[in-house]
Amino acid sequence: MSITREQLKEARRIVVKVGSSTITRTPNGSPNLLRLEKLVRELCSQRGEGREVVLVSSGAIAVGRHSIGRDTPSDDLATRQAYAAIGQGRLMMIYQKLFAEYGQTASQVLLTQNDLENDETRSNVIATLKTLLDMGAIPIVNENDTASTYEILYGDNDTLSATVATLVEADLLLLLSDIDGFYTDDPYVNKDAELIETVEQLDDEMFAMAKDSTGDVGTGGMATKLSAAKLAVDAGIPMVIANGDDLNNIHRIINGRPIGTLFQP
Repeated sequence: MSITREQLKEARRIVVKVGSSTITRTPNGSPNLLRLEKLVRELCSQRGEGREVVLVSSGAIAVGRHSIGRDTPSDDLATRQAYAAIGQGRLMMIYQKLFAEYGQTASQVLLTQNDLENDETRSNVIATLKTLLDMGAIPIVNENDTASTYEILYGDNDTLSATVATLVEADLLLLLSDIDGFYTDDPYVNKDAELIETVEQLDDEMFAMAKDSTGDVGTGGMATKLSAAKLAVDAGIPMVIANGDDLNNIHRIINGRPIGTLFQP
């Protein structure tokens, strides 16, 4: 199935993933309140237009680290899980307050890989997410970092967002990060790297182009985003990678603007 950018306007259920670099400040990890407010406003606007929205949000580790005055990241897993335990509550407090200001109900959903691999718990997750959407709430999903290590080590919620999009049978997955889309090479290293506007088929050559992130805030590189794209498009869900520095990109993409890289289902 091939779709045009114009057809993205028809999406009624969308999953939006924001990386740590989008909603926290580098290098200290403090919450970027202006960005968070803009993100919430964009999502509430989509709700106002009749769309159902799921937000997959990273950032708990960075926010937790900042909360206790640690300005530099740690490679120690237990320390990062402790940061997440502190930061998740603070991050949700910010989200709840901002969504409430726009009259919108937000809910927290914390998941682990085991939740999604077990048939019974997977069914429960699906039922909960879909019921929240039926209620008009916006689920805010993150990995339960204090109990699981998968996304901490490998993906900054890229894989989780694609899995969630599949679970709720989304019409569109938006991955917002610190890069404009998928390039032929790492644009931070190679000035001649070119943005690929549309990917019709993911193949070995595409994965070979992917470069891992060397950022200090998040853990997800382009390789994990391509893995997420593979999960989404195999489930018939179009995915767009775009820059989260300008959160207006959310409504621009949904309105059919040629922003970022569109992965065809």
